[in-house]
Amino acid sequence: MRLRWLLGIAICVGLFGAAATVDHWLFDLLDPGPFDQSATPPAPNYSADAAWAALPSTEDDADVFLPEYPAIDPAEAAADVFFVHPTTWIGTQWNGPIDDPVVIEATARGATLIQASAFNDCCAVYAPRYRQANGFAFTRSDPAGARAIDVAFRDVAAAFESFQQRRGSTDRPFILASHSQGTVLAARLLREKIATAPIARSLVAAYLIGGPISRETLGTDVPVCASATQTGCALGWNARGPNYVANELEFDDPDGRDRARMLAKRICVNPLTWHDDGVRAPAAANRGAVFFDAEHPRLLAGFADAQCEGGQLTIRELGEPPRDFMSRILDWMMGPENYHPIEYQLFYLDIRTNARERVDAFVASRMGAGS
Repeated sequence: MRLRWLLGIAICVGLFGAAATVDHWLFDLLDPGPFDQSATPPAPNYSADAAWAALPSTEDDADVFLPEYPAIDPAEAAADVFFVHPTTWIGTQWNGPIDDPVVIEATARGATLIQASAFNDCCAVYAPRYRQANGFAFTRSDPAGARAIDVAFRDVAAAFESFQQRRGSTDRPFILASHSQGTVLAARLLREKIATAPIARSLVAAYLIGGPISRETLGTDVPVCASATQTGCALGWNARGPNYVANELEFDDPDGRDRARMLAKRICVNPLTWHDDGVRAPAAANRGAVFFDAEHPRLLAGFADAQCEGGQLTIRELGEPPRDFMSRILDWMMGPENYHPIEYQLFYLDIRTNARERVDAFVASRMGAGS
């Protein structure tokens, strides 16, 4: 019963990625053991709307907005977003199902509502469900975990093919966006399926947030974004406090257990300046945090500062996030000054505004080129 209670806490707040599991001892209880292909849930059918957490043609949590910042009509959007959600499933298998009602609800609350909705001002939002890999696959690298990640990636790759078919044109601009486990998968999608394919010409930008993304991860064909309107580039950050100490809940380092060195390798683009330098932006520059999972969502301007330091987005000024009881338990379990679960919410309006600016810049550049 205690385990079910803890898992309920984890799922209800929408645990975001491998870093957002509960603790070392709970990991031991959830260890999936050897990889068993027969225990893998059936693959999604992406021609069916039920295989998607968000679509332009359905009413879903990605449609939410504040009255003062309305969403665009998807039929009028100049671009689309392909959003790969974070971990919203906790279990003892290597891969989770997409049709479990608890997982569906956790994905709505912990992904499409509070993250994917940031893009509904610029884009029509597509967010596939997929057979998520167990957190072990990301924090303790081994062959079984790699197979689980491959299962999840095959789903995301298949969903991206369906995404292209549903859009009807490879020339239509699109944004790739993700968080945590979704970012691991989206970065691989970018590297293996997008960067060297014709569709790369239509990539506005890749928002690869909350994952272990380095320049090596991106490969040689995708630069790191260095300005607010640069296109065809990738950006990301991992938000932590100045006293954060990397622990066993961080993404694993494939080259060893030196987590400090691993963190230093990550890319960091400041979401308040959209530069990849170390210049600090004060909280006053923050357009506004939004917590749609709060009882009364509202814009919280000037909520957090931001500075890229050694691959980490360091936050020294921070308002009081409107976290409920279960969310506070999650924060405590993750450790002090780990802001992984709220990496979108802290800079929600900045992301929303920037996505629109990049789409506008992309469209303008095409018009200028006579495309």
